[in-house]
Amino acid sequence: MVTAAVSDPEIRLLISDVDGTLLSSKKVLTERALRAVDELRESDILFAITSSRPPHGMTMLVDPLHLTTPLSAFNGGLITDCSLGVIQEKTISEPLVQPIIELLRAHGLSMWVYRDLEWLVLDLDGPHVRHEAAAIHFEPTMIATFDDVATGIAKIVGVSDDADAVAAARKALDALVGHDVSATSSQTYYLDVTHPDANKGKVVDFLSVLYEIPTEAIATIGDMHNDVAMFARSGLSIAMGNGPHDVQLAASIRTTTNDDEGFAHAVEHFILHR
Repeated sequence: MVTAAVSDPEIRLLISDVDGTLLSSKKVLTERALRAVDELRESDILFAITSSRPPHGMTMLVDPLHLTTPLSAFNGGLITDCSLGVIQEKTISEPLVQPIIELLRAHGLSMWVYRDLEWLVLDLDGPHVRHEAAAIHFEPTMIATFDDVATGIAKIVGVSDDADAVAAARKALDALVGHDVSATSSQTYYLDVTHPDANKGKVVDFLSVLYEIPTEAIATIGDMHNDVAMFARSGLSIAMGNGPHDVQLAASIRTTTNDDEGFAHAVEHFILHR
C-alpha cells in the first residue's frame, strides 16, 4: 500500500463507489465492509454511495448498509431516495441521442439505453447483458430498435471487450459532441455517456449542499476513471489498489484492492483513525 501526504480534515461524510470498491470482484459485500460502515455511523460520519449502475441496481445495498442518504445512480444522472423516489434527474439532450447511438454503432459497440428507471437493450444475450443483470439484480427490457428513443435518456452505454474500439469511440464522441455530454468508463469494457453534469464530482457538490458539509470535510473512494471527478471535489480521496495507475495517481491515498478488503481498510485507517 502506498500513501501520499495529505491534510487532516475532520471527515463528516464518505461517498463510495460500488463496483470495484465497496464490493469484491465477486460482487460480495463483506462482513468487514459492513462493520466499517457501522463504525462510520457510530462516529457520526455519514455514508453515501454513487455508481454508474441504475437505481434498481443499488437498492440491494440499502438494507444491509442501513442507508438513509440518497442513491446517486448513473454517476449522478439520476438521484433518488432509498425508495427510488426521484430527487434529481439530468438527461441527455434529445437531439444528441440518435447521433450518439449511431456513433457507437459505427465503432462496433453494442448499446444499452437507460430511460428513467428502464434498461433497454436490443439483445438479451448481448455482450455482458447477463453478467450485468446478475450483478445489479435487475432485468433489461428488449426492444426492436433504438430509432424512436430520444426522450428521458439518463445514460447510453457502449459495450465492447475491444478496449481499442472503446477508446476510439470515446475520442470520436469528444469530437462530435464535445462538452455536451460526459463520457467515462466504469469498467474497461463500458463507455458511459450521460448529461455533462452527470458526474461524480457533481454528486459531491449535491451532497455537500444537502447536508451542509463543506467539500473539504467529505472523503471519496473509488477505483475507475469515472471516480476521478469526485476525487477532485473532495477533501480526502482514496483510490483502490485494483484501479488503473492513473486513477491511483489522481487520489490523495491508495488503499488495498477490493479483494483484499480495501474499502474496510481505508475506513479503518484513513477515516476513523485520522
